[in-house]
Amino acid sequence: MNIVIVGYGEMLKALITGILTTENNIVGVFRHENVLFSPFKKFFYDIFSPSADYHFIKAHKLYEIKAKSVNSENFRKEIKKLKTDIIIVGSWSEKFSVQTINTPKMACINVHPSLLPKYRGPNPYIQVILNNEKQTGITFHLMDVNYDTGAILYQKEVKILPSENGQSLKLKCCTAAQEEVPILLKNLKGKLKNSVSQNETISSYQHKIELKDCILDFKNDTSEQITRKIRAFYPWLKCFIPYRNQFFSFEKYKIIDKQNNKPSGHIISKGKKSISIVCADNKIIRFTDLKMVIPFSKFITRLYLKKFVKINSIAE
Repeated sequence: MNIVIVGYGEMLKALITGILTTENNIVGVFRHENVLFSPFKKFFYDIFSPSADYHFIKAHKLYEIKAKSVNSENFRKEIKKLKTDIIIVGSWSEKFSVQTINTPKMACINVHPSLLPKYRGPNPYIQVILNNEKQTGITFHLMDVNYDTGAILYQKEVKILPSENGQSLKLKCCTAAQEEVPILLKNLKGKLKNSVSQNETISSYQHKIELKDCILDFKNDTSEQITRKIRAFYPWLKCFIPYRNQFFSFEKYKIIDKQNNKPSGHIISKGKKSISIVCADNKIIRFTDLKMVIPFSKFITRLYLKKFVKINSIAE
């Protein structure tokens, strides 16, 4: 089969690597820089600051499709010209139009990093960790006009370890996609069969994380919930400690399983660049390498901690 791959980052590389182990032909690749930049800007970056995706595609001598969008007429013409049987999508920002979905001979197939119909939507790596799931997975499904709702072709479970963070879980899901895409293509054998409609009664959609979600809530969240959020957001987003009208970022943290009689949210100790706060389960988290989220924070953080942050005050 002739396959075009649309995607970026680790999932793009995983799909390319997996498909290259099969007898199928990768006849084209469409990378995200086409959507993000003008042709001139993209040309400039490719010459002077080429992306990892660019290097990977060139290293494997794959043909690059030139178009501004997957929904452009130029893209669809390329798909027809390349006699494309399947478009496989791994990470993308655009919603595919009906015309584009219907352009390849067989189908457009998306790989979504969750066990659909659960955790539809952007970045499910974060959401499954936040919700303390013990497993997630990848789903290869037919694309339709909605996000992540098409019939399921193939799924593979991925275990979530207690120490998992967003980055490590993403890499595990990408590895699973690399290993399982040859099985998917073997099962298809040039025909769409055995697809299963998604069960809407158990479906869930997770919206994009907002800035307010990054603020830690010591009064209401346990130490486990707080550290789980920190792990889930890594490496895409930082979490912040609120204090009055200011916010602190941090590099390291540690749960201190120590008995204390202070209410949740109270600051029980501080250092030159550290602070210890009581959580809702009465455990303490010590944060180190603090920086205020303001200009010139390197020079101001220590002074602010010393002069304005008070022991027994509340982090909120």
